[in-house]
Amino acid sequence: MIKEFKEFALKGNMVDMAVAIVIGGAFATVVKSLVADIVTPPLGLLTENIKFEQMGITLRGTPGEEGAVVIGIGSFLNNMLSFLIVALAIFLLIKVMNNVRKRFEEEKVDDPTTKKCDACKMEIPIDATRCGHCTSDIPATAS
Repeated sequence: MIKEFKEFALKGNMVDMAVAIVIGGAFATVVKSLVADIVTPPLGLLTENIKFEQMGITLRGTPGEEGAVVIGIGSFLNNMLSFLIVALAIFLLIKVMNNVRKRFEEEKVDDPTTKKCDACKMEIPIDATRCGHCTSDIPATAS
């Protein structure tokens, strides 16, 4: 069982995925800081110095006190903006990767593996000297 787990955990795809998760988490932290520290403060100035993190609807009690029930609209807006930025970045990254993959596949030219028999016009292996369909001899120059 331990051997199987080692094989599973050390597969190339698993290691790549683990690296992607760590980098994604770090990227999400940077984006969250970008939104909270750079994007929303100027928006707060436009909305008369309201801090987005503190925006909310109080249902019971006083915000900040124990037992207070507050719907955190500002916190939700910050998290939603962070999500949209991360989603946009991932979308653009995948779009670039797909374009590169498409170009690579277009550049890759496969050598033909079959040719047509001169007599019966059926597809046969390129190295064939006799047609498997009509049994005629295939000259070396046939295509």
